[in-house]
Amino acid sequence: MKNAEMIIPPLFRCPISLDLLKDPVTLCTGQTYDRCYIEKWLSSGHLTCPVTMQTLPDCSMVPNHTLRHLIHQWLYSNTQIETELSESDDISIAAIKQIIECDESTLVNKLQALDKVHSLSDELPLKNSCLIKLDFFALLLKLVFRDEESLSFVEKALFCALKLMPFSDLRTLNILKQENEYKVFINLFEHGSISIKKMLCLTVEAISSTQETKELFQKLGKFVKLLQTIVHLIQNKSDAVESAIRALSSLSLVEANRVNLVREGAVKGLIEYLSNVELHKRRLAPMAMSTIENLLGVESAKEAIINHPYGVKAIVQMVFRVSDHEGSESAVNSLLIICADCKSSRENAILHGVLTQLLLLLQSQCSGETKSKARMLLKLLRSMWNDDPNKAL
Repeated sequence: MKNAEMIIPPLFRCPISLDLLKDPVTLCTGQTYDRCYIEKWLSSGHLTCPVTMQTLPDCSMVPNHTLRHLIHQWLYSNTQIETELSESDDISIAAIKQIIECDESTLVNKLQALDKVHSLSDELPLKNSCLIKLDFFALLLKLVFRDEESLSFVEKALFCALKLMPFSDLRTLNILKQENEYKVFINLFEHGSISIKKMLCLTVEAISSTQETKELFQKLGKFVKLLQTIVHLIQNKSDAVESAIRALSSLSLVEANRVNLVREGAVKGLIEYLSNVELHKRRLAPMAMSTIENLLGVESAKEAIINHPYGVKAIVQMVFRVSDHEGSESAVNSLLIICADCKSSRENAILHGVLTQLLLLLQSQCSGETKSKARMLLKLLRSMWNDDPNKAL
């Protein structure tokens, strides 16, 4: 690895490729580029200078022999630096970092720098470590939540940050304790693209799952607004619905969150997700079911299911699934809670075929614990036969 102190002077880098200039040419705007990259820019239909964005009245290019000579001298005097510089070197990464965080960098250059970060994050962990060493995760979060960047930058920066997240210090997410950053966070949740919303849901999932940050939203006192936004993604059946369910599931693991989750309609949103035939086939149905189970410790969650026209039915359908048994135990546990002291719920469950579902479950290869819970539920429902055999049937 080359000496990280030998950073290539910005003057020697092409503003388009961010690499060392090999064939520098200057436009009428006074900006210098590598010939192959500016030719590609112009041939794609652009009639502007990439740095200044000025319209080019003349697209001619003048070879910059003076700059080429200076680069050759610099390379010769620094024999540690090879002519062909790799993107994975500390030198290149430091230059990329400078472009991303510099207020004077153009959006085009910033997006291209982020593309390089994305590319580097796909490489081996040894090369990834350079991004971690320079703490790109913290840098990207700082820029995403400062309300000065375009949505196109935010989308790419968030994508890169999420790729780096598993290798980074998640305490950095506590940046959202700051009022301004949190406002931007919520604004992006409400007005960002679907892609941005998906990534923010994954960020919420990470925050809620990490010991150092899981209390963050409660301390901010802005938890309700966040929940409303996430639940809205589920109720609207948006393309971000699965990411939103992951976020709600993670939030529900913190007991202190559950009352607010129920109050803001999380149970209703999850029931509607399970009630939709198309969505029900998707892989996150078991996660939605376990989230409902977590929330049933709140009395109003039981009421929300009982009062929902498809509440009990949606859970009954999760008792036995032909393809697997994921969600079965959560469904049985939930029905035990709902039916324990509510006769109408027991009637509703039987009406929607819970007895058949339970018998199929008992004959399946599900876990012993799930079968034990299924027998408990059958015993509870058997009281319906004793009270009124005709109604039970």
